[in-house]
Amino acid sequence: MSSAPFTRPSVRIATASMAVAALFALAACAGPGSAPATGSAAGEPVAGGSLVYLEHQAHTTLYPPAGGFYPNGGIINNVTDRLVYQDPATLALEPWIATDWEVNADATEYTFNLRDDVTFSDGSVLDAAVVAKNFDLYGLGDQARALTVSEAINNYEHSEVVDADTVKFYFSAPAPGFLQATSTNNSGLLSAATLDFSLEQFAPGNSKAVIGSGPFTITEETIGSTLTLTARDDYNWAPPSRGHQGRPYLDEVLITVTPEDSVRVGGLLSGQADVIRAVEAQDEAQVRKSGFTIYAPQTNGVNNHLSLRFRNDVLADIRVRQALIAGIDRQELVDVIYTDSYPLATSILSKGAVGYINTEDAFTFDAKRAARLLDEAGWLPGADGIREKNGVSLTLVANESAAQARSFEALTLISQQLAKIGVDLQILKADAGTAAEAVRDGDRVQVSHQMVARADLDVIKSEFYSTNRNTLLNLNYADTSIGDEQLEELLRAVASEPVAEKRVANSQAVQRYLAEQAYVIPLFEEPQVYGAAPTVHGLKFESVARPSFLEVWLDK
Repeated sequence: MSSAPFTRPSVRIATASMAVAALFALAACAGPGSAPATGSAAGEPVAGGSLVYLEHQAHTTLYPPAGGFYPNGGIINNVTDRLVYQDPATLALEPWIATDWEVNADATEYTFNLRDDVTFSDGSVLDAAVVAKNFDLYGLGDQARALTVSEAINNYEHSEVVDADTVKFYFSAPAPGFLQATSTNNSGLLSAATLDFSLEQFAPGNSKAVIGSGPFTITEETIGSTLTLTARDDYNWAPPSRGHQGRPYLDEVLITVTPEDSVRVGGLLSGQADVIRAVEAQDEAQVRKSGFTIYAPQTNGVNNHLSLRFRNDVLADIRVRQALIAGIDRQELVDVIYTDSYPLATSILSKGAVGYINTEDAFTFDAKRAARLLDEAGWLPGADGIREKNGVSLTLVANESAAQARSFEALTLISQQLAKIGVDLQILKADAGTAAEAVRDGDRVQVSHQMVARADLDVIKSEFYSTNRNTLLNLNYADTSIGDEQLEELLRAVASEPVAEKRVANSQAVQRYLAEQAYVIPLFEEPQVYGAAPTVHGLKFESVARPSFLEVWLDK
């Protein structure tokens, strides 16, 4: 068993006073063209103005394959375009930079025809050659520059520039998820010069040098504190189905990193901020009562869940894993810690995810059954109420996930529930570096708190496959062994089946298998919760809930 977890003071990006000061500074330095415009009596969009956006966390990189972290993706979504657009309501794929495409029968060859009028913000042309360079990097990575392969792209082999406006991609095995992958933030298109960056050059401090073809550019940055997105006057190639074509209505978006929940909410309600991300569940009612709007777009991927590292000696017994599932009252968790914005999970995948199937019967709360299973597994109550076996206490460690809403509070309630059946669940509350290292070790963190926001069939493979996130630690990093080869095969089948109906069936097979093996405990469907002033119009979100400012206008 691992040693007890430890608590280390977290490093905050900005204190409350710093955040407020930065906010006023941003408002004060808005240029002459960015003064809030007069509202339209007819409700028609108004051009101009600066939108103040309070972000919960600082971004860590603008390398698109790492755009899953919401502060990263929120920026990438507004400074880059993608080949294909995914409608957030229907999840249908539509033209964007690519006007049309062809896919061969076994999904090993993709040909895209491109618009011929698109430029990057540095004036360079977005043509087939630069699109090929983008996906050669995202599909193959570059170890020398520490740039990883995108987890949304499988079996990538190489590109071919057919002509200036036509590019073709080849795959070593069926890659039916590639079309959807081209629509994600992970595939944001960057200029040729930007693609030559090392990982360090994508880091905070160099953000202004990251060049995309999107509706905004990055014009100002203070590391860990503020960032300014400025509208491109020449932008005119939004997806045809979008409600607005041409230049963004806004002049700029002023992003301030504000970790303190109370400061973000206070900034919104006082009129100092227009939009905030990460409205905590306990603050939703106050925001609504004050006449502000709550947006809670779902993330359409792998639900907020606990992964049970089954290769750990204690969790190797399926009866123990089943007992943990039966000992957790998920409905109480949602009722006490969260709100109606967080629906109870009925599968490892969100109801809005492609391929979803209901497996909720596998996750029924039954404390008596939990106790019986632990008895059968030889874990008997000790003098302090914690179960023991062969002189060892039934102690497990879960990681606090700072990126997820109220992770510590949720794990605290779960630990209280499990204590009633004799399980001691401790919480690893550590700095990001320590936590990231610990989560890769099944003897230090046996219960991993995770989720993945990505609206595609491959998302379940991304979460659990050995060479992707490997959340279950099916791959042992120390000796490279695989604990459950059947799970690996099921996940590969999702990513490699070219027939859409069969891909859905393969995803459902994975969901059933994870439930049957008691490998996961789905908790709730995790949204991204935003608050917006009544003067904000046109705020939209992409398919996994990152904000889009193209159509936003201010009526104030």
